[in-house]
Amino acid sequence: MDNSDNRVLVFGDFMLDPGAAELRHKGMVVPLEPQVFDLIHYFASHPARVVTRDDIIESVWHGRIVSDSAISTRINAARKALGDDGSAQRVIKTIHGRGFRFELDTDGASPEEDIGPNDEKEPLEVRYCTTPDGVSIAFAGTGEGLPLIKTASFMTHLQHDSEGVLFAHWIYELSKHYRYVRYDERGNGLSDWEIESFSFEAMVQDLETVIDTLGYERFALLGVSQGASVALEYARRYPERVGCLILYGGYAAGWQHSKDEAFKTTRNALLDLTRVTWGSDNPAGRQAYAALYIPDGTPEQHSEFMRLQQITTTPENAYRILKTFAQIDVRDILPEISVPTLVMHCRGDAPVPFEAGRTLAASIPDARLVMLEGNNHIIQKGDAGWPRFMSEIRHFMAENLGR
Repeated sequence: MDNSDNRVLVFGDFMLDPGAAELRHKGMVVPLEPQVFDLIHYFASHPARVVTRDDIIESVWHGRIVSDSAISTRINAARKALGDDGSAQRVIKTIHGRGFRFELDTDGASPEEDIGPNDEKEPLEVRYCTTPDGVSIAFAGTGEGLPLIKTASFMTHLQHDSEGVLFAHWIYELSKHYRYVRYDERGNGLSDWEIESFSFEAMVQDLETVIDTLGYERFALLGVSQGASVALEYARRYPERVGCLILYGGYAAGWQHSKDEAFKTTRNALLDLTRVTWGSDNPAGRQAYAALYIPDGTPEQHSEFMRLQQITTTPENAYRILKTFAQIDVRDILPEISVPTLVMHCRGDAPVPFEAGRTLAASIPDARLVMLEGNNHIIQKGDAGWPRFMSEIRHFMAENLGR
């Protein structure tokens, strides 16, 4: 078979890596004869297309004469490897008189990219720490290497995020290279929900408490959305501990400080809607948030975003948290930031317009700005900007923390 196409292919619970000549099922290698591997590779490279006997001979046997029984034997072996058989034909379907058709949808990725969150995922160990005001904060770390601590962002759930479609690719990719630490915001996920204060200062103290509990002396901070402001304030207070600062989709001033009255009116209307629709069975309000935050999302991603609104926090907590986000203003501290800073922002981000990222980069000394292609506030693996997002993080970490 012509192996010039070395894209890694993902279909169902399978991952096929031509470069390594491996088929994996849920992370485990499936033993295959070379011709069976080539046959599966050819089928997976041409999903939903009828493949003829001549196509198979040309691709797998390079045009040599081969018997029908040899072809049948390899197809039966391929079906068995994929959990299929000649009766069910769920994966490789016989099209009588014409050939065969591969029935699974296939996603392609370059060999340099990893495949997804299903490969040999390590168990998640959730731990707790207590803030000065008595709030229990849930946190977890995965992977090995230099510590990369993500400041909390809204609407997270440590366990669910590890398994869902919105955040699992973040966790998987970053945990491959670093000790990736994340925690649930107060009032969110597995952290305490009965909270007296949702102030910005309390959110900074949550980060301080998690870091002090872990005992890291030096690390990188990843601030996403409003978490960027929390990361900035921490870096201002403790520059000697922050090796570098990575900000994505962030802002220094919440929407209440916006000069765009139409934008402000829209966000305030959504805020008022939160108390009524958040977590309710009526999906109208939740759909509005999903459309705003992941406008290019798939139906599955929109469904999960709406599900997170139901399981991560209460309507009252959501309202109070979002109100705090709207009032954030750390613009005055930006000139004081002395740690290396990378600012990344999607060109079409609607809830946090690109101008917010540009302002951060322009106001922080020596900060670097990277504009990513895409419209989703929560960048997804299939988004145009995703490969560069991961590449920039790795290069920036290597430049500033040595790996």
